[in-house]
Amino acid sequence: MSSFRHIITEEQAKKRIDKVLSELNLENSRSQVQSWIQDGYVKVNGIQVKANYKCQLDDELSWEIPETEPLELIPEDIPLDIIYEDSDLLVVNKPKGMVVHPSAGHQTGTLVNALLYHCQDLSGINGVERPGIVHRIDKDTSGLLVVAKNDLSHTNLSEQMASKTIKRKYEAIVHGQIPHETGVIDAPIGRDPKDRQKMGVVDKGKPAVTHFTVLQSYPDYSHIECQLETGRTHQIRVHMRYIGFPLVGDPKYGPRKTLETDGQVLHAKILGFQHPRKNEWMEFEVEPPESFIKVLHYIEKIY
Repeated sequence: MSSFRHIITEEQAKKRIDKVLSELNLENSRSQVQSWIQDGYVKVNGIQVKANYKCQLDDELSWEIPETEPLELIPEDIPLDIIYEDSDLLVVNKPKGMVVHPSAGHQTGTLVNALLYHCQDLSGINGVERPGIVHRIDKDTSGLLVVAKNDLSHTNLSEQMASKTIKRKYEAIVHGQIPHETGVIDAPIGRDPKDRQKMGVVDKGKPAVTHFTVLQSYPDYSHIECQLETGRTHQIRVHMRYIGFPLVGDPKYGPRKTLETDGQVLHAKILGFQHPRKNEWMEFEVEPPESFIKVLHYIEKIY
């Protein structure tokens, strides 16, 4: 159990306590903070309060963060679409709808559960809950991921990520007809201060750069390719919404009126990197899944 204290500032006065706490604990969602308050882990001036308590100037806020129960990782016999594998790494084509690693809400059926069944030799740099995971893509995003089998590979691939030398290209379908063939979105991304469960373009966010090319244009939609320079959470989804062309089917960042899909129409199509041991450039490409093609065919049909 970790304990913390904070004195309410003038800027924080009159704000709800759950909002203040979620801003102080950037890694935790507002719903998680509300559960701490409900369970009695949060006090103001030594007294338990409710989540809607309005903070007053100079209130002493004290809270405890309970230790999370370690997740039990269970190997599961889930089919994997392995594009490449050797003794150092493997490249997987993750299906739409699969979560990459276990969390409180998804303890089974993840890519990690499947990987543990397929091979026991995964790197441990990201801890026991994310063995081998160098980078992630969202649950409803399909496509390519590289997984490290040992710490040497993991360290090397992470360094390539940091130095922006890993090649990552995505295909997506967005709302709106983009008026130019190419573009670069250079806008910092961080936690959305109005909704802690979302990311957004914010002044104090981390640098984020997305290059895009229009592959096909329609009156109300655009089929695009995006290349990432950085790898921020929800980067393509946030950036395309920021410039006014949100992804089709995106439940978090897209419009309510959209085409019927199972989440955002986004696919990690190309992945290229220098092999950590062989020092050879390797590049892989997989076509979008049937669900993506189905949406594309529907748009082509109506126009």
